[in-house]
Amino acid sequence: MKRKMSTLLAALLALTLALSACGSKEETAPAAEQAPAETEANPEEPSESAEAPQPEESTPKEADAAILAVSFGTSYNDSRDITIGAVEEAIAKAFPEYEVRRAFTAQIIIDKLAERDGLEIDNVTQALDRAVADGIKTLIVQPTHLMNGLEYADLVKELEDYKSDFDKVVLGEPLLTSDKDFETVMNAITAATKEYAQDEETAVVFMGHGTEAESNQVYSTLQEKLTGAGFENYYIGTVEAAPTLEDVMALLKEKGTYKKVVLEPLMVVCGDHANNDMAGDEEDSWKTLLTQEGYEVECVLKGLGELPEIQQMYVEHTQAAIDSLN
Repeated sequence: MKRKMSTLLAALLALTLALSACGSKEETAPAAEQAPAETEANPEEPSESAEAPQPEESTPKEADAAILAVSFGTSYNDSRDITIGAVEEAIAKAFPEYEVRRAFTAQIIIDKLAERDGLEIDNVTQALDRAVADGIKTLIVQPTHLMNGLEYADLVKELEDYKSDFDKVVLGEPLLTSDKDFETVMNAITAATKEYAQDEETAVVFMGHGTEAESNQVYSTLQEKLTGAGFENYYIGTVEAAPTLEDVMALLKEKGTYKKVVLEPLMVVCGDHANNDMAGDEEDSWKTLLTQEGYEVECVLKGLGELPEIQQMYVEHTQAAIDSLN
């Protein structure tokens, strides 16, 4: 009887040890077989269960401060968006604490856009009155004009009448003001057109607007900068002042090696002058007159405002204006 009980106890003990061994194997299963939830997350790749990052809070705008971007304007919608609009966007991105507003100086363009497209754009007086009515105390006015010409002078005079309506009001500089400005514009336009100036048979001619004001000298200054820097196949003329197209054509003939002329506007926007006076098919357009002289003519309809370097210049001029308030 005792032998039977010993045998039975031994069997039970063996069974208990076997079951214990099975349980141990299950608890020490290989890592590859473990559930993904038990693996360590890669710190560089957050798991889907991680809390999604919250967007950064936008810079709060100063309720009583604004930047007014003043442009001549254009009725060419596509060009306006990628030139004037791009400059305004660059300024807004650089100064998120300011509200950026728009005004045009050309009333004929404002009226045309209102009638044709139902687009309402303030002239300078309307924009200034609106700023006063909205309680703006600090106003930075940044023109997108190329130079300190007649329109810039008009802007200076108009702001004088509103000085008492603001605690602080300042006018930024136009594009071509300092020696650094000329260097930057020269580098920007030559870099953007370098594909056309690969040989002595191609001339790159920029068409500026021109003005009766003394500031018209910016064209000759820029020409001197180009020539002095070795860009001898680059020429600048104007529609309404000097140097004229005839002046430019005389220089082309004097060089005597050109077979092709590439035309491009030296204007912030690619508007009526660029599309018609420069690249149009009318008998007095630059394209037509140069073609009659025997040149192959290619027109590049691209405003200066499309160039990131030019947009950045307006940002820097705006920053200088803001700094002058302190």
